[in-house]
Amino acid sequence: MSNRRWYYLLPLLGVIFCVWYVKNAFVDVVYSDYIRLVNSYLPDVWNPDKFLVGDVLTRIPLNYGARIINTTWFDYRIRFDQMLGILSLGLSAVLLVSYCIQKKIRGIWCLCLMAVAFSLNKWEMMINGSGWIHFLAFAGFYCHYLVVERLWTGHERKGDRFWCLGLPWILTLAVAGPYCAIYTVVLGLTYGLKLFLVRHREGRWERAYIFYGISALIPLLLYMWSNAQVTEKVGVVVGVPFWRQFLDTPGYMIRFFVKSFASMAIGGECAQALFSSQAPYLILGGLVIGAYGLAFWLQLRCRLYEETVFPLMLTAAGILNHLLVLYSRWVFLNEEYGMSSRYALQFQVGIFGIFLTFALAWQKIGFCRDGGQKGETGQRAKAGKKVSPKAVMAVIVVALLAGNGYTTMEELKKMPYRKQACQLRAQIALDFENRTDEELAKSFEYRMNRPESGQAVRSALEILKENKWNIFRQ
Repeated sequence: MSNRRWYYLLPLLGVIFCVWYVKNAFVDVVYSDYIRLVNSYLPDVWNPDKFLVGDVLTRIPLNYGARIINTTWFDYRIRFDQMLGILSLGLSAVLLVSYCIQKKIRGIWCLCLMAVAFSLNKWEMMINGSGWIHFLAFAGFYCHYLVVERLWTGHERKGDRFWCLGLPWILTLAVAGPYCAIYTVVLGLTYGLKLFLVRHREGRWERAYIFYGISALIPLLLYMWSNAQVTEKVGVVVGVPFWRQFLDTPGYMIRFFVKSFASMAIGGECAQALFSSQAPYLILGGLVIGAYGLAFWLQLRCRLYEETVFPLMLTAAGILNHLLVLYSRWVFLNEEYGMSSRYALQFQVGIFGIFLTFALAWQKIGFCRDGGQKGETGQRAKAGKKVSPKAVMAVIVVALLAGNGYTTMEELKKMPYRKQACQLRAQIALDFENRTDEELAKSFEYRMNRPESGQAVRSALEILKENKWNIFRQ
């Protein structure tokens, strides 16, 4: 294990790269979701009335503390949130590296994981610091999954059972926000699988996992109750239910779903610039879907789930996130919507699971050469040689890395132009009293389809100017 300690340098290099990127792609001025946050919570960030609301759990309580720190010591700088997000991404990478070291996974696979983890397909999440908490949420999920991994493999540490009971309450109610649904479902499926395996092998119920499941479910129910108290309702885009729209336009739903997978092979903006037809989207989406299928097949064929459950949990989470985005975002009637950079953080979870499954299976893939099981016929063994699983895995990994690399390079080319747009926004902010509402709404990318958007931007800038925060700080 000691000769793999250098793996920990990779997350550090990734964090440095992301910090360099946001520094050169952004000027510290509020925009987009920050307009709503400023109007909702500033300047009196200590006001309990803004915290003790019915839907407090949907507003991610940890954000309140971060906002207090930001306004008190950093004059409400977006850089503060951006750095929190990047450090949280680095924490996720450290957790992945720790797993690679524990399982003695080769360095080349660790490099592949880090290439995806720090790919700039997440540029929108990195730049828009208001979503920094989501990076932390996924780090929390990985942490919990690794605790489950230790219990699963019999390498329990002191306190692991307590964390299995307590982490869902912390993550679901204070950190995860809407991502808590997939997190809870993955835990439920994992605990259910453990109960089934123990029951099948030993004829008894592993009661501890029942309690773990209940402890994960209750916080989710509390979150759902809080969500029912939401005071700001989002306007209905399409007035028909999901199943009706699916029956009316099955092609749209299928393309939306497949294209969301394609976004893990190439970023949405890059794809729109390159592709003039549907075929490339569907081919790449099919490639990623095939990678999921191969990963699940390898889990069963190599019985990897008997030795480790972490990759399986990540792979399942990836699939579920694609389903969630389809179910929650089809209403925009834009089949490219699922390729947005903002969803890359959710989708990459599955790619981590696929890569880790490939890495572990690669070390056990001898069964593909010699049949693996003594009962196999010579004809089956010979057929197994025609298509090497290693070759298929290599093609998939190279394709995903090439797409992520291309997306990152293209984003680096756009980096100076993004900064120029921020600089122009900063100039408009300093002169907002003399700008029209239409110009403010467009420049600050805030709900441009609503008539009150420009006035909302003006109100937010007035608050910041009065308190000498953000772009108005001295």
